[in-house]
Amino acid sequence: MTSMPHPYDETEPIIPCRAAEAVEVPTAVVKKKDFPMYEMSSLMDGTFSHLAEALAEVGIAPIGPAVALHHRMPVDTADLEVGFPIDKPLTETLTLPSGYEVVGSVLPGGRVGVVSHVGSYGGLAETWGAFTEDIGLSGEQMMYPFWEMYVTVPTPEVDPSTLRTDLFHLLEPRSGGSDK
Repeated sequence: MTSMPHPYDETEPIIPCRAAEAVEVPTAVVKKKDFPMYEMSSLMDGTFSHLAEALAEVGIAPIGPAVALHHRMPVDTADLEVGFPIDKPLTETLTLPSGYEVVGSVLPGGRVGVVSHVGSYGGLAETWGAFTEDIGLSGEQMMYPFWEMYVTVPTPEVDPSTLRTDLFHLLEPRSGGSDK
């Protein structure tokens, strides 16, 4: 894996996977613990459809695509945060029309593995599997959390085969500050 300086600013899909240094980025998110996976689309729809407007009302702007950050491997349920990276920290709790509460959080800074998935969301599990295998084969050690950024906004007009989702996994820091 080679190093790249700004994993959030890539205009082209990131293939193959790489290691990068990520800066900590403030986020505005809905946090859920033990959230049922079968309800994921309602969580995302109920968050993303109203969040930008709610943030604008308090003078905060999204600075990147929607994100879902996972604190553990989801199985039947997930411990996650869904929302947007934002231009300044959110210091109050906002309530969306869906009833979800939005709080401030962060995407962590540090070393990350990153790769892009291009295609329908149905193929994400396969891309995650190949990505984690590639990270392991490179000698890197993964840590929690991991996250997805939905670079292409999924509208009814978008061809699902063109959807781009960037995958990120926090990596253990390198000892001695050296980079491979």
